[in-house]
Amino acid sequence: MGIWLIDADVLAGSRFRVSALAETIAAIRVLTGERHNRPGQLARPAQQRAAFRARMADDSVGRAFLKGALLPTWLADFLCAPPLDDEPTFDDELHRIRTTPAAALRADLAGDDPALDVPDLPDRIAAVLDWVWTEAIEPDWQRRARAFEADVIARTRRLSTSGWASALDDMRPGMRWLGEGRLRINAYDYPPHDLTQGQLLFIPVTGARGWVGWRRPHRYSIVYPCAGLLAEGRRTAPGALGRLIGPARATLLALLDNPMSTTQLVAVTGFALGSVGDHLKVLLDAQLVRRRRAGRSVLYYRTADGDRLVRAATVQVDGVPAAAGAPGHAEEAR
Repeated sequence: MGIWLIDADVLAGSRFRVSALAETIAAIRVLTGERHNRPGQLARPAQQRAAFRARMADDSVGRAFLKGALLPTWLADFLCAPPLDDEPTFDDELHRIRTTPAAALRADLAGDDPALDVPDLPDRIAAVLDWVWTEAIEPDWQRRARAFEADVIARTRRLSTSGWASALDDMRPGMRWLGEGRLRINAYDYPPHDLTQGQLLFIPVTGARGWVGWRRPHRYSIVYPCAGLLAEGRRTAPGALGRLIGPARATLLALLDNPMSTTQLVAVTGFALGSVGDHLKVLLDAQLVRRRRAGRSVLYYRTADGDRLVRAATVQVDGVPAAAGAPGHAEEAR
């Protein structure tokens, strides 16, 4: 599906949504070796891959499911279907698969492996997905959810200041807003698909590429790589900025190109909550950051003066970007 035709009503009704099942599928692609592990995606990739291989060794149906559902440029439709409003949890999303007739799931899988011709196929597929969720995702789901929240806030902020074209163009590789109601989803030469009267969801995951999904005729989704701060451990601040205002404050200021809460900053930096609060107060008093309330969270973000200070600290006198400590990921995402 190369181009989606999206009118103003579809854009007006579109929204961001988190899907635990989508995050589980992104993790499966890493566990099978099909995708590389991104920072913050799997906590212990080598050990978790080994555990997954051991779990799948005695599951011929599960192996056939993975072979038929996860191709390099294709996913089975039932894995990509966007969640409904009454499916807020992983168990709710998994229930849809458990209650789908075996014949319908089998028809959606590639290949002719006879191992798939079993009456309990929905339960066998659900068991694989449930294992990945329980072992690889659920233990640190709150950290992932905070990263997704930060990503969504950053994108909605960009949307409010720069419009849909800016918000969509870097959402996933190959996707571009072409104008005149045309959104290029990928480079494949498929006929345009009209989403008139449809609902469009944007779903972040920790995977590197993402995918699209639908429940025709009215519900569509774009699963995209989260650009939130998923780095494991502490990010390094620009050296010159650290010398000027101190390394901890410099680290926080460098991170705040996207709005973040104190909880998110603690998770990303490893700093103590009280320390983060104290440093943020100094940055607020210096008018290098501002804060605003979003739901139950208070979000901090850099001011124009803060932006200029971070940019100046990452550029040498001769205009060549400084190598040490430059926040490359944050700059690329702006």
